Amino acid sequence: MKFSGEFVWHHHEEEDELFLVVRGKLRMRLRDGDIVLNPGEFLVVPRGTEHCPVAEEDCEVVLLEPDTTLNTGNVRNARTVTELDRIEQA
Repeated sequence: MKFSGEFVWHHHEEEDELFLVVRGKLRMRLRDGDIVLNPGEFLVVPRGTEHCPVAEEDCEVVLLEPDTTLNTGNVRNARTVTELDRIEQA
């Protein structure tokens, strides 16, 4: 996943999320302080934890979460993706 800028504050009631930075720098804003991740570093955001991913420049991350996880968690807005692209197996 590629993104830049600030996402939206949100949380996931049932799912943990793992963010692995491939390129760039990711700042994970948490209510009790920020965590900065560089390439090769990862963070697991536990379910129920309010967070806001921020990439001040282009950032590429691998995001691991169940396929039923809504990208904006408990928030619905213009950035909410309800149907995910699928990679078909041959």
